[in-house]
Amino acid sequence: MTLVIKRDKTALVEIYRRYSKLLFPLIKKIVGEPEIAAGLLEEVFLIIWNKAHKYAEQPDNPYTWIITLARNRAVDSARRGRNSLSASQYYDDDYENRFILPRLAEGIDSITLDLAQKIKPNFEEALDKLTDAQKYVLHLAYYDGYTLNEIAGKLNIPVETVRVKIKNAVYNLRENLLME
Repeated sequence: MTLVIKRDKTALVEIYRRYSKLLFPLIKKIVGEPEIAAGLLEEVFLIIWNKAHKYAEQPDNPYTWIITLARNRAVDSARRGRNSLSASQYYDDDYENRFILPRLAEGIDSITLDLAQKIKPNFEEALDKLTDAQKYVLHLAYYDGYTLNEIAGKLNIPVETVRVKIKNAVYNLRENLLME
């Protein structure tokens, strides 16, 4: 990422080589259509090229930053597809900086691409140990990209209950992964 910030095209090609096979299935899972996913994958790498300097402002965690960027862009596309209010919001540089670019918290678990690939088999097992309700709320929040308010409306429960359910599901998933 340091080289991409310095506008090194070969570094971007290397990042594409490393991450595109991981990002495409994620994006496709969120948006559903392979053609849309392919277009969004290209957009993600354009954002990386054009906004790499924003990465430099984050904790040093390129894997998490890139994955979160791809997820955010795919979720935004899915929301725009199902919600006319979101679709009417103008997508410009300020919007991208505010809603698409990741803002990672200090102290976030650092993970590398190699580590992610190593624990991938364990992830499905850890996910399977969650209750159906926990899996569903995570799916709504992370793959379908519903907001807390939207999930609360969909499940007919208070927003704070949704927040707690998501927090507990993430905690349990993390604990399950650590036990693997």
